[in-house]
Amino acid sequence: MNPIDWLLDSDSDPAIRWQAMRDLTDAEPSAIAAERARVTREGLGAAILAHQQSDGAWRREGAPAWLTTLFTLQLLRATGVDPNDHAVSRALALPKSALCWDCAPGNWDLRPVTNTGNPFFQGEEEPCINGGVLAFGSYLGHPNDTLARRLLNEQLPDGGWNCDAPKSQRSSFHTTICVLEGLLEYERAIRLLSAKSSTKLTQQTHHAHATEIAAARHRAEEYLLERSLFRRRSTGEIANPEFLELAFPPRYHYDILRALDYFRAAGAKPDPRMNEAIQLIESKRQLDGHWRLDNSYTESLALPLTEAIGQSSRWNTLRALRILRWYHRN
Repeated sequence: MNPIDWLLDSDSDPAIRWQAMRDLTDAEPSAIAAERARVTREGLGAAILAHQQSDGAWRREGAPAWLTTLFTLQLLRATGVDPNDHAVSRALALPKSALCWDCAPGNWDLRPVTNTGNPFFQGEEEPCINGGVLAFGSYLGHPNDTLARRLLNEQLPDGGWNCDAPKSQRSSFHTTICVLEGLLEYERAIRLLSAKSSTKLTQQTHHAHATEIAAARHRAEEYLLERSLFRRRSTGEIANPEFLELAFPPRYHYDILRALDYFRAAGAKPDPRMNEAIQLIESKRQLDGHWRLDNSYTESLALPLTEAIGQSSRWNTLRALRILRWYHRN
C-alpha cells in the first residue's frame, strides 16, 4: 500500500484522512468537507471532546489543569476540526465562561473565574504557554488582541522569544515556534474578521494589525532560517539533537518537522536555508514510504494516543509528505 493510500485507509483517523485528502490529493471540496465533519463524531477529535470535564477543563491525574487543557486543545487544533462545528463551539464556551488564568495562590493555573484572573483566552505570562493559547484560541474562533499584543511586545532583538526573558535576551527555538504558530493563527483570524466587516475603518484597522503581526512573524522566521532550522548560529553545531527527532504531539518542543510544517502552513516560499532540514526529513523515509514516530510528548494529555515510538506514524507521514509536496512544487 502506498503511503497516501495508507493515510486514507479506513483504519486511519478522520483527522488524518481529511487533511491527507486536502493536502495530498485532488479530492473534491465536498468530499473533503464531508470527511472533516466526521472529526467531532469519530476518532481522536471525538475522544478529545468526550474527555472534557464539566467546568470546561481537561484533566489528567498528577498534572495541573492548565497543562492538560492547553496541550489537549492544541491537539484538537492539530486535528483540523471545523471551528464552526456546534460541538466545538459548545466545548469552548465552557472554559470561556467558567475558567480563568489565576496566580493568586502563587502559581498559575486554571481556576474558577475571579475578578483578578486573566480570561481563559488571554493566557498567563510565559510566551511558550501564551503562544499555544493564542494558537488554539484563534483557530477555534476566539482570537485575543490583548494576548497577541503582549507577545509582540515580548519579541527579542534577535527575532524570537524566550520564556526566560528578560533574564535571557537570547531566543529559544522551543518558545519561538510556539509563538509563531500562535501569531499565524491569530493573523488568519483577524484577516477573516476584516473580510467579514461591513465598515471600511474596521477593515483598515484589522489590515494594519495583521500587517504588524506578519512583520513580527517574518523576523522570527529569520531567526530560525539563519540557523538552518536546527543549528547554532555561532558555531554551526546542531543546537539540540532532539530537534532532529520527529515528534507527535510535540507539546512545547521544537523539531524540524514542526518548523517546516509551520512554514508550509504560513504559505512561505521555500528557502535554500531549509535545504538541509528537508534532506534530513527525506532521509528518515522508510522503505515502505512511511515515517516513524521518533518521540511523543503525551505525558500531559487527557487521553492516550495509539501511535508508538519507533513505529510507523500516520501523523508524521502526513506532515512529511505535505511538506515535501509544498517544498518541491515551489
